[in-house]
Amino acid sequence: MDFRFDIIVEYSPYLVKGTLLTIGLSLAGIFIGTILGLFIGLGKIQSRKLLTWPFVWYITFFRGTPLFVQILLIHFGVVPMILGETNGIVATIVALSLNAAAYIAEIFRAGIQSIDRGQMEAARSLGMTHVQAMRYVILPQAFKRMIPPLGNEFIVLIKESSLAAIVATPEIMYWGRAMAGQYYRVWEPYLTAAVIYLILTLSLSFLLNILERRLKTE
Repeated sequence: MDFRFDIIVEYSPYLVKGTLLTIGLSLAGIFIGTILGLFIGLGKIQSRKLLTWPFVWYITFFRGTPLFVQILLIHFGVVPMILGETNGIVATIVALSLNAAAYIAEIFRAGIQSIDRGQMEAARSLGMTHVQAMRYVILPQAFKRMIPPLGNEFIVLIKESSLAAIVATPEIMYWGRAMAGQYYRVWEPYLTAAVIYLILTLSLSFLLNILERRLKTE
């Protein structure tokens, strides 16, 4: 197989920019998705069933439809409706955040419900409000159990950010497709993109394993 390193070298500045943008998109999606996911997860487990419906339907929609479709809807529908014109980067951040929030909400819900009810009753008997008990007693314990599934979700988010190329967001796959289109090559652009994604996901897995070990020690 004739493997051309020269075109990889030629595109390396663009691939570096694309990698930095991919990291930025993923971090933004993780940050916003985690905040939204926490509130959506808390909303789903409240005692008044009627008030849980919006959260249930939110999770059902974003988990039941492809991220590909969500990106297109947000890029061509939601963003132009709000900003007046579309923007690939904004649409990608919004789509990744909303999609991640649905999955993270379920992780928070499962983590919180895994804590024994007696913990909440004990905290309330000490004079804490429901919010204080959740903040100081339930969530710290639940968070340790959430780290593995949250880590998996973050890794999935990095890989799914590659779909942003369809709305011309200049991340890794955008430049990979540009390289493939210019030189009519397959192996060089897509193997390079695969290696970059592998490095990103392995690095994140390494950091999450360190965090998990430290919390276990404490």
